[in-house]
Amino acid sequence: MDAITLTPMADALSTLQLLLAEHNLDGYLITDFRGSSLTLPRVLPAQAGARRWTTRRVGLLITATGKPTLLASAIDEGQFPPAAYPQLDIQVFISWQQWQAHLTAFAKRCPKLAMDYSPDCQLPVVSTADAGTVEFVRAAGAQIVSSADLVQQALATWSAEAIAGHERASKLVDGIKDEAFAMVRDALAAGRTICEHDVAEHIVRRFGECGLETRDCPVVACNEHAADPHYEPSAAHRSEIRRGDLILLDLWARLPGEEHIFSDISWMAMAGVPSARQSEIFASVCAARDASLAAAQSAWQAKRGVRGYELDDAARHLLIARGLEGGIKHRTGHSLSPGPLVHGVGMNLDNLETHDYRVMLPGTGFTIEPGIYLPNERIGVRSEINVFVDPVRGPIVTSGMQKELVRV
Repeated sequence: MDAITLTPMADALSTLQLLLAEHNLDGYLITDFRGSSLTLPRVLPAQAGARRWTTRRVGLLITATGKPTLLASAIDEGQFPPAAYPQLDIQVFISWQQWQAHLTAFAKRCPKLAMDYSPDCQLPVVSTADAGTVEFVRAAGAQIVSSADLVQQALATWSAEAIAGHERASKLVDGIKDEAFAMVRDALAAGRTICEHDVAEHIVRRFGECGLETRDCPVVACNEHAADPHYEPSAAHRSEIRRGDLILLDLWARLPGEEHIFSDISWMAMAGVPSARQSEIFASVCAARDASLAAAQSAWQAKRGVRGYELDDAARHLLIARGLEGGIKHRTGHSLSPGPLVHGVGMNLDNLETHDYRVMLPGTGFTIEPGIYLPNERIGVRSEINVFVDPVRGPIVTSGMQKELVRV
């Protein structure tokens, strides 16, 4: 694969125009209703310090050349002041007939048109254009193709600033993870009561002290709680960490700024000596993680494009071969890309929940996080690393990589 130039998010419109020409597409139509689109706010960010609040439909048509056309309701026109968006040709509509007339004109202008659509909704993260609008534009004469590749290339690549920020965040998040385990170790050694929520509060406080931001509470989960992939500790239902507990930490944070990338990791610890079953499952999860990483790296070295579903298969098939299929509850990994969400808009490692056929691209990133969840055995194990596809070196791990259970 050839090296690419990593572009900052501010250049998303111009990047998309270049990609449209490269993919032989006439245009890319993004439609939104009350925030339904995941791509519009990334392609067309709100003004600095402002919150965009639209109550009617919005359309953005990007073509390979010329100004993109923004179609906004007269009610929402003030959300897109021309002085703030000089790169746009802003057109205003009032009635539904006017909206449809504009879409018809777009379809005639761009007979081969990308939309945020995925055949059979194979990629829900991309397929946010409603079926009715897709049907209308198609009936108006346009051939509709999925925007999945455009979105990944334009919106999921990391800028040089994002790479540096992710490296810093990764060091800080890794250190806070170590502090959290030490906090548990010290409390148990001293005979003090410590609860899952106490550790979660410590992690959130340390994020703030280190200049990191996150939207959600980290996961601090023991035993059967760890067997729930989305368990969240609560101050209202305090659960004590005790000797003999298997402990899962899942924490994620980034430097402030929409160009920055989350560091998102999961690590395991044992308050005592693990059982043979716990050790077996931990070793299998780590082996599955390593198999997915090896598949990505070997494909890069062979200059062969590898797709998200293949990287999921590499991990999941190993777990199945070891008799652990019943404990698999989620895909192997998710995209890491600029923006407010820890789950990004690029390729996911997924052939379980969806069939992610997108190719691993240079300049993008993702997590590898296989897990096994067995509530009847009070066991939940996940190991999560972050990977950046360096345009020269290929897939490299940017986070810590757990090899053994931490003892607390």
